[in-house]
Amino acid sequence: MAIRIAEQAGRTDVGRQRSANEDTLVLSPPFFGVADGMGGARAGEVASALAAGVFDEVGPTDEPPEAELTGILKEANRRIYELAASDEAHRGMGTTLTAAKVVGDEVSLGHVGDSRAYLLRDGRLEQLTRDHSLVAELERTGQITAEAAENHPQRSIITRALGPESSVEVDTYTITGRDGDIFLICSDGLTGMVGDEELGALLRAPTSLEETAEELVRAANQSGGRDNITVVLFRLGDDGVEAEEGDSGGEEAAADAEDTIAGTMRAEDVQAAAADQATEVPQPTAPPPPAPRGRAAVAERLAGAAPDSTVVRPPERARAPEARPRRRGARARGLARLVVALVLLAGVGAGLYALSRQVYFVATNDGGLVTVYRGIPYELPFGIDLYKQEYASGVPARAIPASRRSHVLDHSWRSRADAVDLARQVERGRLDPGSGG
Repeated sequence: MAIRIAEQAGRTDVGRQRSANEDTLVLSPPFFGVADGMGGARAGEVASALAAGVFDEVGPTDEPPEAELTGILKEANRRIYELAASDEAHRGMGTTLTAAKVVGDEVSLGHVGDSRAYLLRDGRLEQLTRDHSLVAELERTGQITAEAAENHPQRSIITRALGPESSVEVDTYTITGRDGDIFLICSDGLTGMVGDEELGALLRAPTSLEETAEELVRAANQSGGRDNITVVLFRLGDDGVEAEEGDSGGEEAAADAEDTIAGTMRAEDVQAAAADQATEVPQPTAPPPPAPRGRAAVAERLAGAAPDSTVVRPPERARAPEARPRRRGARARGLARLVVALVLLAGVGAGLYALSRQVYFVATNDGGLVTVYRGIPYELPFGIDLYKQEYASGVPARAIPASRRSHVLDHSWRSRADAVDLARQVERGRLDPGSGG
């Protein structure tokens, strides 16, 4: 079975602590990618846009995907480097770029910087790329632990990017795709705020990729949103080519060769039906005709759709007075359904509001501080929040040990006493082993 791109989605958000968005996404199948610019708002966003723009110029090629991606990233590097060298306003600008190309059942990646690509397969999340950052290098060489890397003050220092140098080394990878694989490409504005455990949980949720992308951005913002947040998602699926060829390939090919109007009607059927209508003579006293077949059936459908047709209809269909009560009844039933739906919606809203007055949860505020909220962590349409800040601690979420962070900030519903006690433990740096569960 061949593999195809079954679903895709992309989102980019400025975050909660930046005034401009320096990220750019690529959502142009078979290419997908994320570029995270650096060098200030007017330089970083230019660098990322230059990098993403190279994909718009790519034409058909016989190059292997990894070689093609390498060429694209190196061309992006050349353009950014030359602009930075010739324009003082863009001096020192650069960008990360992580990109994918889907060819057949293979997904190839080209990567420079600390944006990332992930694969969710059979419920298991795997990071496919290696960060080109100082902290990642220290962790890979064993100089610091993974927990220390989570809160290292130099996490933002990257060791490889497009633009700062005249040449760049590109990492490439190729993965054989499977039906159901979900690929995530994202900037560090997501991964700096949301751990892999929570990423996996959000990607496993039985929602559309559009909804998943929204949830990923929301989670990063709820954890502080310190940087721009960009996510690109695509899911692979079985295109079912073999089944179509084996079962009814010949019949479908014949059907495609004919002009189709709607349902099973074809252009020649409509023409024949029109000819039948032109030659028929009304016979009011004739007995009802037998059930129509073939082209006569098409004419009968046209008669039902066009009241002025000359085709004879059975007497019981021609009685207009019988149709009026049915239409009024249909309108009444539709109105009744609408009323019931509104009553149910009002009941659900009232129930959620009542619940929001009784429970509490722990999350982060706009400044990334551990905060107790009253209510439930949901938003209704029209910007209505079902929660309100109750108490903000002075502890940033990043100060919580990585092994405990996801449990503390899991938005579990609690009593006020439990939520406040958990925040106090965070402030004292004395989290109980069972806290947050």
